[in-house]
This record gives sequence, C-alpha cells and structure tokens, in this order.
Amino acid sequence: MRPIDYGDRVKIALMDSGIGLLAAAAAVRRLRPDADLVLSSDPDGLPWGPRSTEDIVQRSLAVAEAAAEHHPDALIVACNTSTVNALPALRARFEPGLPVIGTVPAIKPATASGGSVAIWATPATTGSPYQRGLIEEFAGGARVTEVPCPGLADAVQYADEAAIDRAIAAAAALTPRDVSTVVLGCTHYELVAERIRAAVQQPQLPPLVLHGSAGAVAGQALRRIGVLPGPGTGTDGGLTVILSGRVSELPAAARTYAEGRLLAAVSQAR
Repeated sequence: MRPIDYGDRVKIALMDSGIGLLAAAAAVRRLRPDADLVLSSDPDGLPWGPRSTEDIVQRSLAVAEAAAEHHPDALIVACNTSTVNALPALRARFEPGLPVIGTVPAIKPATASGGSVAIWATPATTGSPYQRGLIEEFAGGARVTEVPCPGLADAVQYADEAAIDRAIAAAAALTPRDVSTVVLGCTHYELVAERIRAAVQQPQLPPLVLHGSAGAVAGQALRRIGVLPGPGTGTDGGLTVILSGRVSELPAAARTYAEGRLLAAVSQAR
C-alpha cells in the first residue's frame, strides 16, 4: 500500500453488524473532515450476538470484503462482537496491505482512577472470558460491575424509542447507585450515551463519566496509516454505504441519531 502524505485524500472503511459503526464513523469525520468513508454492515444477518463463532467470522469476512472492494486505506472493525470473534481472521485476510483496527471496550482508561465502574455490554459479552480478561488485566483497585443489557443494541438498531427506554431502565436498575464511570461495551450504546447518562446519574453525585471507544478507534486508524487529524484537503469527504453487500443509502433509523445526521450531510463518495 502506498504511503499517505498529509493532505492526500484518505479513505477509511468501517464495518459492523449494524449501525453501531455510526459513532466511530462520525469520530473519523470530526478528526478528518475530508476523509471518504465506506460503511459496510449486515442488516440481513442481524443479530450477530447469538450466532456461532464460525458464523460470525464468515459474516465479518463477507462484510469486510464488500468494504475492501472500495480500496480503503484502513478498515475499522467498529463492532465488539466481530472484534472478539473475528479480528485474527480479518487481519490474516487483509493485513499488511489493509490495516485492520479492532474495537476494545474502554476498560483500561475507565478503571485507571479506581472507584466504582459499571460495564454495560450485551448479554453475550457480559461475563465472557474476553471481558473478564480485560477486567483482570486493567481493573486494578476499581470496583467493577458487569451489567448485561438485553435488547438494547437491537432497540438502538431499529430506533425503537420505547424499547430503548425499557432496556436502559432495566440496565440502570442493575447498576450500583454509587458508580462514577460507565463503560459503553457495545458500539450501538454510544448512539444513546446521553440517555444512559440520564438514567444512571444520581443527583447527589459528581457528573457521571462515560467511556466509549469511537474516538480512540478513529484516532488509531489515522495513526496506523500515518495521517494527522486536521482539515486535510479542505474538501468534504464522501460517503459510501453498503448493506449486506449492496451499495445503498443510510438506513432511515441511522438518521434518528446525531451521528447519522452528521454523516448524511455529506455527498456520495466519488
């Protein structure tokens, strides 16, 4: 792959099972407004969480192949489920020609200051060896509570307002009242971060700190290809949307979130 000089046009692909990739895509857009974005997801195969590892790997490879056909400079795996199950296969398939950047829950920065920390994640991830390993490695003296959030990712995916409210309320009821920090352990959750904050924040406590992965993953992708944040070429980047292998438009549900509206404001990539 050719070296990228600062000021060159950059193309970043992002993949996910659904619209959870919007948060990382918006973060890339803010860091590098001129970057062309390729968003590849698998609405026909949702949800990925209950699927076998082998199935998740195959679907991840298919979604990534669809993105790679557009010749991006880097590929962000903006999906915790895919990162956990398929990242080695994705890197074996595409690197070194195409850098692949996975998404890891922000447990390390969230627990750095100790205190009471809650990790909101899908039921499949909660209690998994993967998440428990991150907690054992990074939690230190922090008091960590794993909070399963059944139905929240699906509710966010389809912008089902009532279901989002129910799922957030159920998870908040499982969250210790003294938490100072919440880790958003699924990329979909970042799209409703402020609603989560409102449900968990206790009036007598300092402002709740939320830790997502979108900003860190976006920054890592740019670093991997040697590109600095900034205005770049000064022109707005384009957008290509791929739904289960088909070039399409952003799903209507994506436009209900601020991140989706930000991305919808750009023209189609040339």
